[in-house]
Amino acid sequence: MDEATLEQVDRLLGSGVGSSRNRSQLIREAVHAHVSRLERLADDEREGAVVRRHRGRLARQASALVREQAKP
Repeated sequence: MDEATLEQVDRLLGSGVGSSRNRSQLIREAVHAHVSRLERLADDEREGAVVRRHRGRLARQASALVREQAKP
């Protein structure tokens, strides 16, 4: 990790934000949060691809459900 980033981490820890943690713990938590975010984005993209692939059928099913619910 470059010195500038390590200095930023140290300043953050010195400012009282996350002061109960040490540098390694703060970096582990940051990496974990970033990886979790990337995994969620990948999941969202996969789900979006499925919806796009089946959007015609989904639209027809939704229309059929609306028609069925509109019946007296």
